[in-house]
Amino acid sequence: MSPSGRRQRFWIPGSALLLALASAFVVPAFAQKQSADDPETATLRRQALELYRAGKFVDAMPLLEKLSGKNPQDFVVKEHWAYSVLEYSATLSDPAERKRQRIHARELALEAQKLGDQSDLMQVLLSIPPDGSEPKFSERHDVDEAMRSAEAGFARGDYDSARAGYQRVLELDPNNYEAALFIGDTYFKQKIYDRASEWFQRAITINPGKETAYRYWGDALAMAGKNDEARQKYISAVLAEPYTRAAWVALRTWTDRIGQPFNAIILENKSASKKGSEKVVHLDEHSLAQQGPEAAAWAAYDKTRQEWKNGKFQREYPNEPNYRHSLKEEAEALDALVAVLAPDAASMKKAEKLDPSLLALVRLDHDGLLEPFVLLNRADPEIAKDYPAYLKAHRDRLYRYVDEIVLPKGGNASR
Repeated sequence: MSPSGRRQRFWIPGSALLLALASAFVVPAFAQKQSADDPETATLRRQALELYRAGKFVDAMPLLEKLSGKNPQDFVVKEHWAYSVLEYSATLSDPAERKRQRIHARELALEAQKLGDQSDLMQVLLSIPPDGSEPKFSERHDVDEAMRSAEAGFARGDYDSARAGYQRVLELDPNNYEAALFIGDTYFKQKIYDRASEWFQRAITINPGKETAYRYWGDALAMAGKNDEARQKYISAVLAEPYTRAAWVALRTWTDRIGQPFNAIILENKSASKKGSEKVVHLDEHSLAQQGPEAAAWAAYDKTRQEWKNGKFQREYPNEPNYRHSLKEEAEALDALVAVLAPDAASMKKAEKLDPSLLALVRLDHDGLLEPFVLLNRADPEIAKDYPAYLKAHRDRLYRYVDEIVLPKGGNASR
């Protein structure tokens, strides 16, 4: 796992999940060609990337700056330079200089973005405020200062010093999640995976509702070759915070590396006709009979949703002042859709002729996994409000959905 995935968090709405998983980061061909044609540049690039990947950002920074000067179009180098500058800023004691360097890192990131950089790390760099301001680690001054001192050691690649600094934070604040997490990260960087796992477990004990420690623990287990255990931790990361990018990207990266199929069910109303940007669904029952069962099924879906908008939401959620799209509404509407296509087990054979995504939906409904599908594959910001309560009551069902459906065993995933 590269540094881009370990020290920052990526936030996206649930509806953008599939786009995030589909994105890829490719080293531009011109950069590869130039390195091949220029042995000196190739050597410099290799040295810079080795330092960068080892977490020695301060040492890598001048080499990356030199490389960027040699080839200003190489956005990979420019992005790495930007991130190294960001990490370098953490080593500075002068707040004004830290702010200046953070602004510089953001400016470099914007240049890389203009050149075509669309990586996950780019989202971190562009999240730096334009004025270079930085968040506090803690409202307590002593804890904040101790954390900054530890982070400075980490940015220099001095993991023993960083670890001592994080230990000092825990002495001041025993329930500091980030300090426990980052102690584990120092061990991870030193490839001491068993000790890293111990500290990730401690961070989870402090706050089981954050995804990061589960994800980091999954990385440590995967690097130690314990993929069955890593699978459990990556799933737990997704369940802890399903609407963050980092948890899903880490899971997908792991599946790609070990050859584990990854199943993303994309449900689209193909029976709807489109006129410009407007979707028009024909609800006349005579035309529905001519269009076939899929159109009738989507009509049942739309009818159910309309009932929720016309008063059912207020009856089901009397304490909420305004209508919103809820888990109950979406699950009931999809269940109505399935009832048209395959109302019982006897009709499953007929359903096998359906579009693969609809067939997958039918099977989910019959297996009692429709609500996890809605929350993890079809949620919008309004449905997401129902996730915490569902997780508390049905974590086992959510885990089963990811374990059996998203990560199918046997390689028979429908994509």
